[in-house]
Amino acid sequence: QVQLVESGGGSVQAGGSLRLSCAADRYTYSGYCMGWFRQAPGKEREEVAVATIDSDGSTGYADSVKGRFTISKDKPKNTLYLQMNSLKPEDTAMYYCAAVRSQHCATAARSFAFWGHGTQVTVSE
Repeated sequence: QVQLVESGGGSVQAGGSLRLSCAADRYTYSGYCMGWFRQAPGKEREEVAVATIDSDGSTGYADSVKGRFTISKDKPKNTLYLQMNSLKPEDTAMYYCAAVRSQHCATAARSFAFWGHGTQVTVSE
């Protein structure tokens, strides 16, 4: 079992930036695929990850955030990050951190075993 706790959400204006953090209660730097998902207000959680990072550090992004978001991880802190730049109102959502014990990442939500409780991001015009 892996406990994940997200933080860093908030309210910003369009064009602004936020950095989300996800602290894990155990070593997840290698041997785990980590990812970020989101759920917009009134909608189902997106089935495809916003961003993922493999055990070896390889990253992947949804087309909607490519070039604006960057996923990374900090080994000593057991923490996953999502740097979000050039935010748009359509990025408004609850953002969830997820993990699965796997060397490589799939992007589907059903592939992930452990989930945090989420952190809210609101982007205004």
